[in-house]
Amino acid sequence: MRTTGSRTLAVVLEEMRLRGLGVIEDAVVELGSGLTVVTGETGAGKTMVVTGIGLLIGGRADSGAVRGLGGRSVGEAVVEGRWRMPTGDPVLDQVAQAGGLVDELTVLVSRSVSSEGRSRAYLGGRAVPVGTLSEILGPQVAVHGQSDQIRLLSTARQRAALDRFAGDAVRGPLNRYVQEYREWRDVETRLARLASQGHQRAEEAARLREGLEVVRALDPKRGEAGALDTEAERLGSADALRTAARVAHAILAGDEDGTGPDVGTLLGLARRTLDPVVDHDPELVALAQRAREIAYLVSDLASDLGGYADQLDTDPARLAAVESRRGALGALRRAHGGLSVDEVLDWAVQAEARLGELDDEGGLLELSRRRDDMVGRLARVAGELTAARTEAADRFGTLVGAELAGLAMPGAQVVVEVRAVETDDPQLIGASHLPFGPTGVDEVEILLRPHPGSSARPLAKGASGGELSRVMLAVEVVFAGADPVPTFVFDEVDAGIGGRAAVEVGRRLAALARTAQVVVVTHLPQVAAFADQHLVVSKSEAGAVTRADVRVLDRVGRIRELSRMLAGLESSRTAAAHARELLETAEEAKSRPGT
Repeated sequence: MRTTGSRTLAVVLEEMRLRGLGVIEDAVVELGSGLTVVTGETGAGKTMVVTGIGLLIGGRADSGAVRGLGGRSVGEAVVEGRWRMPTGDPVLDQVAQAGGLVDELTVLVSRSVSSEGRSRAYLGGRAVPVGTLSEILGPQVAVHGQSDQIRLLSTARQRAALDRFAGDAVRGPLNRYVQEYREWRDVETRLARLASQGHQRAEEAARLREGLEVVRALDPKRGEAGALDTEAERLGSADALRTAARVAHAILAGDEDGTGPDVGTLLGLARRTLDPVVDHDPELVALAQRAREIAYLVSDLASDLGGYADQLDTDPARLAAVESRRGALGALRRAHGGLSVDEVLDWAVQAEARLGELDDEGGLLELSRRRDDMVGRLARVAGELTAARTEAADRFGTLVGAELAGLAMPGAQVVVEVRAVETDDPQLIGASHLPFGPTGVDEVEILLRPHPGSSARPLAKGASGGELSRVMLAVEVVFAGADPVPTFVFDEVDAGIGGRAAVEVGRRLAALARTAQVVVVTHLPQVAAFADQHLVVSKSEAGAVTRADVRVLDRVGRIRELSRMLAGLESSRTAAAHARELLETAEEAKSRPGT
């Protein structure tokens, strides 16, 4: 941990070990808390240092980076990192919540990548998803390479950059806008679906009305079908039922002329036979009582059978009416796929409700009114968002321009335009005719005027490679003041720069390193001279195998490496003298306040 001025640096990557990564077989990379530069010949493996840092913060794993030996993969690349964190830093709590161990404010992180593309991650000794590294350590490091310069050319990236710079001034209205936008799109989608389904809705309503008219006309009752089945069976068998009932009545009660035997008379005779002797045996009393009860039951049964036979309906008209009703109900059931009458009545209840929905023009009007109200609110919030971005754009352009003046582009001017997005997509345009998009109605573009008198042009068209590198660095320096991160990593973003501009880039990186850990892969001696710690990646070849090593240079080693970078010769006296001069100039510049 390093303290500069009144600020204590936060999370710092102190050391990293690379094994089986690219041309690096096994190397320990010591990273300082200030400006660490990484140099080496082309193809030596300098970029593997950046790749290793990227893996430690949850970056995408590339199996192609797994080191190969003799035409075959060693099987696995491993990157281990030791992170130092200050007391009370929120990252410590995040590590603990993920189950990782913290040893005296130090957290060990490991990432492995197999030649088959499998990846594993460990945080504080505990296996975790790679996404956990990205969530916890990703925000602590800003990695920039030449590919990031290309991405900065996109207007979407430039809009995101401006929003990041503006901070809470944009974050507040942006969050409100995003919420309003989601609700508006939901209503728009529902209205569009209803409009596209207008014909289908009309057909569905017609079918429901037709079906309901049949049900209403027939007016079936719950349980009616079963009752009709029973009645039809009784009417169809009325003669047989009447005959059976009368015969049974005659058996129990006797014929009307009184000549036939009957059960009632026989039971009376049995009762009268028992009554005179019941006093001689209590058991016979009970039997006699049962005989009397049976006689009463037979009498009641005979009476009921007689009444049943008399009331049986044999009206053929009634039977025809019942059969007709049954046929109508059967047709209704068949029309509804064999549902029972009760189930058809349930369908009718649901159909009534659905028809109400389909005929609810008032509901559609209400949805349209709601959409119009939402468009008004969305337009107001979009206006607030545009105003906040416009204000931030003026400050952003001024600050980046000031940084470019310190990067040997004294006449350069950066203009940040905030304008409405151009679109022909009707789904993105509300009643206010604003092109509503997921992040607002604005398109942001960074324009560069390289020197006085020139016109401001988009970065993609108006900036050379060297100018784009300096703009990128200037943007990061401005970000460092507005939304700082603990560690910046630059992978040859100084490509296309030389001479005095290179010295100014080194000076600015050194200034950035006063408040952040900065790691720079560079090929420029003017930049390397400003390092607080200088690492060199060197490679050696043994037969068909190429190996690379990473080591920390002392002052003598730095002079030799700077000589190589200046003249291609480590032993050149002229280059060595120039290297010493570069180091002395850089040291003097770093010692001055504000550098």
